[in-house]
Amino acid sequence: MAITLTQVSERAGVSRAAVSRTFTAGASVSATTRAKVEKAAKELGYSPNFVARGLSTRKTSMIGLVSNNFRNPVFLQIFDLFTRGLQEQGLRPLLVNLSSETDPARSVQLLKQYYVDGVIVASSHLPDGFARAFHEADVPVVHAFGRATRTPDVNVVGIDNEAAGRMAAEVLIARGYRKIGFMGGPETASTTQDRLAGFMAAAALHPGIVATASYSGEYSFAAGFSEMTRLLGFPAAEAYFCGDDVLSIGALAAAQAAGLNVPRDLGIIGLNDMEMAAWDNIALTTIHQPFAAIVQSSIDLMQATLAKPNRLPEARILPCRLIERATLRPLSV
Repeated sequence: MAITLTQVSERAGVSRAAVSRTFTAGASVSATTRAKVEKAAKELGYSPNFVARGLSTRKTSMIGLVSNNFRNPVFLQIFDLFTRGLQEQGLRPLLVNLSSETDPARSVQLLKQYYVDGVIVASSHLPDGFARAFHEADVPVVHAFGRATRTPDVNVVGIDNEAAGRMAAEVLIARGYRKIGFMGGPETASTTQDRLAGFMAAAALHPGIVATASYSGEYSFAAGFSEMTRLLGFPAAEAYFCGDDVLSIGALAAAQAAGLNVPRDLGIIGLNDMEMAAWDNIALTTIHQPFAAIVQSSIDLMQATLAKPNRLPEARILPCRLIERATLRPLSV
């Protein structure tokens, strides 16, 4: 049978309230009492039931971590950072897959059933309405990898995707490419739209540059392989900015399957700098998105919002940088 709070209090010779305070983060308890309770709990094999406590207090320290892009391996890296970061702060992550969900109201209802204290929407292309729906339901929310804005409706942490698109175009043009292409993810995704807008704006500043655009159905290896295979059936660009590393790796595989040498015959630049991009057999030149900083900043904002629910929403936009590897021709000197 499970050891109870009463049994621990009797063995320690303290009140039930003292035992409860000992296992409540931030609660006041003397060092002597804490030592007695922890000794009794260890001897009895007692572990506090945080779920039961949460049902009574409606405070669970549980944070819903929701996304809809589980097919992209970069999110394994992101979820690892999030789950470890939350746990280090005494918070408990609840990972929720929204891949087939389109109704924000149902998502809010689902998370409320678990009595989560807050929600982190970890997605670059869920509609803005998903995060806003939690805010409107008085659930503290942070949209990690959300769209950059100066007047956010909810807390947002991410990068300036238009700036990333401009960076990609400028890198390609500086390498001497004159026919450049953008190969994005889903056409309706804000990341695709913003990266394309920046890419085309930068290209338009350079006379003689021909820039084209195409889209993949999703951010996945298969989608990148399929779209690059299609593009190679036409007069192709000299180099492509693929709006995501996993798309880039699919495009790289398609180019190699067609007998092309990258970067001699075709240049490719990605975005994210996922761990796989650095593998020797891939060596993808890419734009680094600061995952660790985005995750830590999202957790910081979540804690600030839990402490002060009425604080104004904040946008934290972090800078990107180029990671030079082997899928573009070298910079001319």
